[in-house]
Amino acid sequence: MADRNLRGIRLGASSLQSEEGVVFHERTKHTYVCTQCGRENVLTFAVDAEVPEAWECRTCGAEAVLRVDGTVVEVDHSGDKAPRTHWDMLLERRTIPELEELLEERLALLRSRRGGSNISAA
Repeated sequence: MADRNLRGIRLGASSLQSEEGVVFHERTKHTYVCTQCGRENVLTFAVDAEVPEAWECRTCGAEAVLRVDGTVVEVDHSGDKAPRTHWDMLLERRTIPELEELLEERLALLRSRRGGSNISAA
């Protein structure tokens, strides 16, 4: 690069590297069909890459399923876990009677702060 004249080149606008000696990896295209909107998404993967059975649709964000030789691959969702909610995690630590007791204690504290028991328990 020392022998090149850099005058007039905007830095960062273009690369000074060439593609000499660069060997590109073989690629293959796979088609995914959206289960929601039906749109086809064509994705490029390396030949030796493990191709996933499902992909996120670029248009609507729903699940798109891989199509091989004109047929859509059946995706197995049996191993998927449902996300745990706050309520699920709370029930792992406390029982319903313990939660009811804590609720009554907090309600009693709130009633005492307001100056009486003018709030009726439902």
